[in-house]
Amino acid sequence: MSIHLGKPMQIAVLLALTALSPLPAFADDHTETWRLFVADHTRPVVRALDAASGSELGRFDLAGFAALSLSDTGKTVFAVQGDKDTVQVISSGIVLSDHGEHRDIEVSEPKLLPGMINGRKPGHVVTHGDDVAIFYDRGGKTDLFQESALLDGKGDAASIDTTAPHHGVAVPMGRNILVSVPNMEAEVKPDELPPRLGLRVVDRAGRQIGDIAPCTGLHGEATSARLVAFGCQEGVLVVRPGGIDGPKLEMIAYGDDLPDGKVSTLLGGRSMQFFLGNYGEDKVVLIDPDSATPYHLIDLPTRRVDFILDPANARNAYILTEDGKLHLLDTVSGEITRSVAVTEPYSKDGHWRDPRPRLAVAGDRIAITDPRHSLVRMIDSGTFAETATIPVEGQPFAIVAVGGSGATH
Repeated sequence: MSIHLGKPMQIAVLLALTALSPLPAFADDHTETWRLFVADHTRPVVRALDAASGSELGRFDLAGFAALSLSDTGKTVFAVQGDKDTVQVISSGIVLSDHGEHRDIEVSEPKLLPGMINGRKPGHVVTHGDDVAIFYDRGGKTDLFQESALLDGKGDAASIDTTAPHHGVAVPMGRNILVSVPNMEAEVKPDELPPRLGLRVVDRAGRQIGDIAPCTGLHGEATSARLVAFGCQEGVLVVRPGGIDGPKLEMIAYGDDLPDGKVSTLLGGRSMQFFLGNYGEDKVVLIDPDSATPYHLIDLPTRRVDFILDPANARNAYILTEDGKLHLLDTVSGEITRSVAVTEPYSKDGHWRDPRPRLAVAGDRIAITDPRHSLVRMIDSGTFAETATIPVEGQPFAIVAVGGSGATH
C-alpha cells in the first residue's frame, strides 16, 4: 500500500526532517590551534612549536639573545635583543577575528619578518590594539609603530622623546601615551641610568598633558579592561581613561596593613578587572582598584620564579616557586587551592639571567620550560598532571603561547 501526501503535507514533513538532520553545506569547520614560541638561553634562536604535537614549525636565528613579548592581538612576537640594540618581529601565523556569535581563525606558517628595528638598548615592548611602543633605555626615545604596518613590511615609526635615557616604559592609551619620567637630580655613576620618579601623559605629538604623577622607582605595568597600572615605591599608580582633559591618574597607596615591600611586576585580568603583582620575592598581591580594601596579600611557600594569569579562566593564576611546585591561585577568593611539583627545584640565588623555568598558557594546558632538561612540560590546567613533554634543543627559556579556537571557512 502506498501513501500519497498532499503538497502542503510534503513540505511540512520535509521541513521537519530537515530540522532533525545536520546541514553540512552550511556548517563551518571549527579548529583549535596553539603555538609556542621558545627562546633559547644558550644561543640566539627562537623556535616555533606546535603545542599539540610538539613538532617544530620554524627556527628563527636572531642577532642576539632575546626576551619575548607577545602582542595584544597575538599576531606578532617581538624578540627584544637589548644587548644587540635591536628588535626582530616574528609573525605568529595565527589570526583570530570576531564575528559576533563566533570567531574565525586563520592559520599560516610562522615567519621571521624581514628587517630589524634598531635603537639603543630596547627594553619594554608594550602593545595595545594596533599600537606598538618600543622603549629604548639608552636611546632617550620611544618608537611608535602600527602592528598592521609591521606585518605589511612597513617600518615607519613616530618617535617620542623620553626626557633622558633611563630604564622605563611607554604605554599607548587611546589618543595618548603614558611615559615614565627619570629623576635627573639623582646622582648616578657615569655608566648607570637615572632612577624613575614618576609618569607623564603625552599626546601623539609628544606634548605633555597635565602634571607629572609621582611614582618612585616605577617598574612593572599592565592593562586590565580600560585601566593601566604601574608599580611604584609608594603604591600602585592606576590610570583611568578621561575625557577632553586626558586620562586620570590615581595613586593607590599600600597602607599600613602591608609589610615592607613593593610591586615591581604586574599582570592584568582580561574578563575581570583586577591586577596581580609580585610583592617582594615570596609574596603576590591581588589588586582591585575600586575596592575599599584594594590589596589582598598572598604568602608563598618559597620564592616565586614566574607567574601568569589564565586568559580564558579569569579565576586561575599559576605561580611557579623555586621548590619546583606549581600553584593554582583562585583570584576571587585569594586562596591557593592546589600545589603540585612539576620540575626540580630552581633556586633564585645566582644571576637574575640564569636559566630558570618560564610559564605560558596554551588553551587548557600550561607550558613550562625546563632548561635543565631541555624540555617544555605540558601540564593540564584542570588536574595539574603532566600530559606531555616536548624535547627542545639547547636550554629552552623564555616562552609565549598564541592560539585559540574558531571557525574556518
